[in-house]
Amino acid sequence: MSDGLTGLLVGNSAPMRELRQQVLQVAQADYPVLIRGESGAGKEVVARAIHAASPRKQAPFIGQSCLAIPETLIESELFGHEPGAFTDARERRIGLFEQAEGGTLFLDEIGDIPLNFQKRLLRVLQEREVRRLGSTEAIAVNVRILTATNAPIEQFVADGRFRADLMYRLNTFELQVPPLRRRLEDVPLLVEHFVAKHALRYGLKVDPPPPEVIKRLGEYPWPGNVRELENFVVRWISLGPEALIALDKGVSRPTDAQDVSRRWLSMTMDEIEAEVIRMVLADCGGNKSVCAKRLGMARKSLYNKLDRYGIRAPA
Repeated sequence: MSDGLTGLLVGNSAPMRELRQQVLQVAQADYPVLIRGESGAGKEVVARAIHAASPRKQAPFIGQSCLAIPETLIESELFGHEPGAFTDARERRIGLFEQAEGGTLFLDEIGDIPLNFQKRLLRVLQEREVRRLGSTEAIAVNVRILTATNAPIEQFVADGRFRADLMYRLNTFELQVPPLRRRLEDVPLLVEHFVAKHALRYGLKVDPPPPEVIKRLGEYPWPGNVRELENFVVRWISLGPEALIALDKGVSRPTDAQDVSRRWLSMTMDEIEAEVIRMVLADCGGNKSVCAKRLGMARKSLYNKLDRYGIRAPA
């Protein structure tokens, strides 16, 4: 296709056709876009699609999860620093804004950016210039900002955890990425895409799952969305039909609100806590430090709970 989105936005369902059209529209503008959607739905893929269809496509696309940056290092990571700016700053570091010069900077999990840093980020967006830590020199930057979140950012604003002026600055345009359960007809195309992608990566010749398996995949709710489906395909390439065992053992997450309430009400507090930890740990890719931060607990406390509930980080 000529729209620059081939291999990025995979699917022909109505929600994906609508999303593709929205991406093509916002790509031509140069304003910030806030991309919203559940974990694993493909928010970074949408950000890459916007960049690929934009006039900036020949320049860098730099992506970073705000959740993965320690609070003490976020300013240095985004703006850079000069030698001696702080302990262990032995050489100049070019920040992500400068690295993305002329292109696109994608900040995922923007709702988790520290409150005390938000004013500085807002100023950079307004002035279009950065100052490296330890420097008084202002450096002009020409970068388009894309952000993403699965958090209720309006509630964060109401609670005083996120600046309203920054939120309004970031969501000039807003896109909603549909969860996979709302576009199950795209499952066969996504499976074909991921089989080709990972078979090429591992240098293997792999047949796609047979029709009866595809039918079963189309009936599964995919609580982990496209990321979970891709993980299944990787297991299928390695294990064949044994990969289906993971679906049988997967955490069932009903989509109907009443079913969810009844399910949680039937569980003990320990069972609920264990399941929440499993879900967050999986969403963090097994990174225990990030998981502990997401859960608002010390790493040692998380390790104790992992031992207590017999939870192992996903491979």
